[in-house]
Amino acid sequence: MAQKTSRSWLWLLVIPWIAMVWVPSYNRIDPQLWGFPFFYWYQLLWVLVSAVITGFVYFKTRGQS
Repeated sequence: MAQKTSRSWLWLLVIPWIAMVWVPSYNRIDPQLWGFPFFYWYQLLWVLVSAVITGFVYFKTRGQS
């Protein structure tokens, strides 16, 4: 049962994937942040968010395999 619970944390890794694959949702210029078009800063933001999510999932699932 504990292993199944720890594996459910892996579903969090799908969130960044969906955010990056769904290009029409961020394929635009506005709003700009510090002069950067939305298209670029949105992707850069997801690099950071993905790292946090990946680290969180790692700590939740380590030692379970």
